[in-house]
Amino acid sequence: MGRLTGGDPSLLRRINSAVVLHSLRGTDSSTLTDLTRITGLSRPTVEGVVEGLIETGLVVEFVPEEGEARKQGRPARRFRFRAEAGHLLGIEIGAHRVAALLSGLDGRIIGAGSRDVSERAGADDRLERVRAVVADLLRRTGVARSGLRAVGVGSPGIVEADGTVRLSTALPGWTGLPLGERLRRSFRCPVLVENDANAAAVAEHWKGAATDSDDIVFVLAGLSPGAGSLIGGRLHRGYGGAAGEIGALHLLGRDETPEKLLSTTGEPLHPLDEQAVADVFALAKSGDEGALAAVERFNKRLVHDVAALVLALDPELVVIGGWAAGLDGVLPPLRDELARYCLRPPRVALSMLGEAAVATGALRLALDHVEEQLFAVEGTVTARR
Repeated sequence: MGRLTGGDPSLLRRINSAVVLHSLRGTDSSTLTDLTRITGLSRPTVEGVVEGLIETGLVVEFVPEEGEARKQGRPARRFRFRAEAGHLLGIEIGAHRVAALLSGLDGRIIGAGSRDVSERAGADDRLERVRAVVADLLRRTGVARSGLRAVGVGSPGIVEADGTVRLSTALPGWTGLPLGERLRRSFRCPVLVENDANAAAVAEHWKGAATDSDDIVFVLAGLSPGAGSLIGGRLHRGYGGAAGEIGALHLLGRDETPEKLLSTTGEPLHPLDEQAVADVFALAKSGDEGALAAVERFNKRLVHDVAALVLALDPELVVIGGWAAGLDGVLPPLRDELARYCLRPPRVALSMLGEAAVATGALRLALDHVEEQLFAVEGTVTARR
């Protein structure tokens, strides 16, 4: 990067600080000479910036092990980014479980926890389960709640910018819930709430099946599928946050509800839960004609829903996640039918993150928020020690 001159000196200092910090964050440790070469800044400028970052708690001098120090004589001073200067949480709130991931400021996961929850649990009980999972995770990792810098949350439903759930049919008492506000009472840091399929799409792009693709659709396949999409590497939420709600397509003049789609008897499937559906797929695998017909109907509906998104967005890749992704036989017919329906069939792959996708995406959203602060030039950021 070329040296910046002129303009507001305080702005230049903030820009230089962000440049040096970004360079340090990308390595295990660096010398002043390394940083001068990477950033293109003068050595005195780099040295002054590093000292300032040490004062904020974001950078520390790297001390080699005693044996290594003797071997090297007097090595050049090295510095590293303090990922432990703060921590991030990624939380999934689902119908059957809540889960949380904890990381340092580098996004590397240092702890995880989850607990089952009844699909009939009300909002208060479900949120209490979230708090219990987080409290246990922080206790086991020895991280103070005051050290959290941001919390990301993935939840079913259409989510407003302030974290209010405008509509959700998956969880009792969830429609209209000020989820962001409720969770902010438990944390002294920003809480970012996102639709669960959107969060999972972000996760797959970060460290899953879509790391090499910027135009993707992630399908959270289940009884009522949802989808998240990235266009040019950016999350597409739609005007009102309802982009990807393909589970509502059956309302457009179709008379087959999920209970009828997966019925092997002609009567609605009851109870309609993951185990009941898994049983239907197992029967189909054994050759049961009724189950085979039910699975064919399920796959056809999924194909139609996904094809609608593919025709509208023309993604490079479709990633299938959610519990249905673990059922045998979902992927081949989806590939074949998309080839029939779509003008340019996309690649189709299974999620690499599995049930961790939503929490991982929520963690990435928290990391994005903190990175915007760490590398901002509008102001300074001080780490909690």
